[in-house]
Amino acid sequence: MSQARTIPIEQDQSDYGLFDRLHIYKDKLIANSRFQNTVAKIPFLRGIAKKRANQLFDVMAGFVYSQILLACIRLNLFNDLKDGPLTLEAIKKKCGLEYTALKQLLDAAVSIQLLEIRTNQKYGLGKLGAPLVENSALAAMIEHHSVLYEDLRDPLLLLSGKLKSKKLEQFWPYVSNDLEDQESLKDQDRVKDYSDLMSASLPLVADQVVGAYDFSKHRCLLDVGGGQGTFLKRVHLQSPQLERMLFDLPGVVNLAAENFSANSEDQSIKVFGGDFFKDELPSGADLITLIRVIFDHDDERVKILLKSIFKALPSGGKLLIAEPMAETPDHPPMGHAYFGFYLLAMGRGRPRTVTEISQLALQVGFKGVEILPSDMPINAQVLLLST
Repeated sequence: MSQARTIPIEQDQSDYGLFDRLHIYKDKLIANSRFQNTVAKIPFLRGIAKKRANQLFDVMAGFVYSQILLACIRLNLFNDLKDGPLTLEAIKKKCGLEYTALKQLLDAAVSIQLLEIRTNQKYGLGKLGAPLVENSALAAMIEHHSVLYEDLRDPLLLLSGKLKSKKLEQFWPYVSNDLEDQESLKDQDRVKDYSDLMSASLPLVADQVVGAYDFSKHRCLLDVGGGQGTFLKRVHLQSPQLERMLFDLPGVVNLAAENFSANSEDQSIKVFGGDFFKDELPSGADLITLIRVIFDHDDERVKILLKSIFKALPSGGKLLIAEPMAETPDHPPMGHAYFGFYLLAMGRGRPRTVTEISQLALQVGFKGVEILPSDMPINAQVLLLST
């Protein structure tokens, strides 16, 4: 376990303006334990102090909450309760945990609103558990977090760049610069785990994109980094007349082709294997999509990709970008906190704001950027760019 050495910092307050000085005074006041105890006794301020204390506790306990959620997912509790509440004994027969341990888990899940206590002490779905019923996309991400948490065990070691073997980096093989690893991306077995996760979790984003944009106005769609075609299949439900093309790594498109062969409707999807940083993209599409792609890469790589897309599009063509972004309205921690550390562990990329993505696109030739309305920005914000 690494240990950080604390070095006293001498602060020069001569550059602080009035606004800064007021905030410094406020910070010192709030940090004072005597002030905290006094505020807790004043009726008007007691509610504010209590709320802040609860928020801080939830930040501290967040990992424990997430592990309670993971245990519920692994026991299939939410799906078991979808038809109505069950007694402890009935749940025990389904999941196999011992009575005492199971009750501890269920009561913990009730406390964080995943479950609720119903009539006759039966356990039912809570307001946060109900959305998880048969939600394979979210369940796949919750299960995947066990890999991420291995790398977050010592956050300072991760931040220092001294964590030698990162589990998440191994899970996403395309982030490696090793030539042997890059060659292995042609192998279906090497890319299957991460490609399966992308396919399973894609509905979280795909539904936002299809709800935000009318694809029927286009003739042909090319999905770059399209994995096993999950997004193309979703778009087909809205716009069945649309021609569809998919571009991804060779091993991934081989998996996709196998997948498509089982369904006559999907057999019309044209697949192209390659490296979108090195190989030209296929032409012929008047709409190209990047769904959860660019936040995996640094700015220079993103510009290479955007240039290639600009070249592949005809005059008047469109590029649609959808992914979780930094400084998301109503939920800013999702970007810099969650995805910031996720991508740090992954070894490449960073969360970007709408403005940062727009600037990169404008630099390579795109002329206009439109922010499309999204019902759930926490899942994805959607940008439409014009050539």
